[in-house]
Amino acid sequence: MTDRLLTVEQVAGLLGTTVRFPRRLIEERRITFVKVGRHVRIPESAVEAFVMAHTVAPSVRRLRGVA
Repeated sequence: MTDRLLTVEQVAGLLGTTVRFPRRLIEERRITFVKVGRHVRIPESAVEAFVMAHTVAPSVRRLRGVA
């Protein structure tokens, strides 16, 4: 296994949120997680996949009257 397992606190730090957000993602089963005994860990690749899946590309707007 080469994928690092992160704590909820580490994931919150990576995402720039409080720990409440990754805990909600886990509770709603919106992110992959691993139970290690009573501890919950999130694979680093799952965090990357979550961010990629929720990344919104910028829209290209054309200005009126500009060629």
